[in-house]
Amino acid sequence: MPKSFSRLAWSAAACTYLLIILGAIVRITGSGMGCGDHWPLCNGKLLPPLDLPTLIEYGHRLAAALVSVLVSGLAAYAWWLRRRAGSGEQYVPSRAAYVALGLLGVQVLLGAVTVKLELPPWTVILHLGTAMLLLATLIVAARGPRPMVSSSPQGPHPLTPSPRRGEGGRAARVGVVALGFVTVLLGALTANLGAASACLGFPLCNGQIVPDGNYLQYIQWTHRLLAYTLFGYSVWWAWRTRARAAWGVVALVTLQVAVAAAMVLLGLPRLLQALHVALGAAVWAGIVITAAERAGKGPGKGEGPLPLSPAFDRL
Repeated sequence: MPKSFSRLAWSAAACTYLLIILGAIVRITGSGMGCGDHWPLCNGKLLPPLDLPTLIEYGHRLAAALVSVLVSGLAAYAWWLRRRAGSGEQYVPSRAAYVALGLLGVQVLLGAVTVKLELPPWTVILHLGTAMLLLATLIVAARGPRPMVSSSPQGPHPLTPSPRRGEGGRAARVGVVALGFVTVLLGALTANLGAASACLGFPLCNGQIVPDGNYLQYIQWTHRLLAYTLFGYSVWWAWRTRARAAWGVVALVTLQVAVAAAMVLLGLPRLLQALHVALGAAVWAGIVITAAERAGKGPGKGEGPLPLSPAFDRL
């Protein structure tokens, strides 16, 4: 893998992670309209007067501009490498960089719509969801350059193992990625609809397993149930794969749940709200990194041998 491509992709992913945290700070501090309804300018100016709300929103936009430059550069670099692949280049990047560029375009458009419509919850949630997909795509791009290997005209050897099935395999990876993404989206819905304080106490919702209040309680409780499910699923996944990265995800989910409990019990302090978002994005990144890593490996310890190829039956 070209180190320069990998470094650029990881840099773009790191900046996207910081952008997600800055976006949360914008929401938590109520600075979403710090630049008014102007876009891409801020209060109609390139360099506006910087009171605190404007400074926070303007800083978020500058970070978004940096991410735009990095992602655009990554896509251009991927295009250049793919052109060289036909002339003997050993490695060719995947098309993940192109996907990232497309997601960036959607993200910029959603950002503009969010400001112009004065922060309706549905656009804010889509904005965060697209940012999470962009982060995942950049992580895949960072790990994605692969050697060009010509396939054998005779096909696979009869004893070549087929892709693994069952626990710890593709279905498990898809499950943890889907569960993690839905949990993130429900968290954004909870925050942007004002449902964060709908359930008092922890781990139950107002001391009840099934809350009997309004729809905000059901949104908050659904988010909690998804988080509890993600914790249990990640423990099972780590136990099946015996992968250190998977246990790292378990540690992050555990810390995230602990911060969520403290946040609720202490009355939603802003610092813990920001930390909650930062850890949520870290959990998502950890899931994507681990899933990508496991996709390129054989079974972990304790998962049993790989099944033999069906071609073995023809011997």
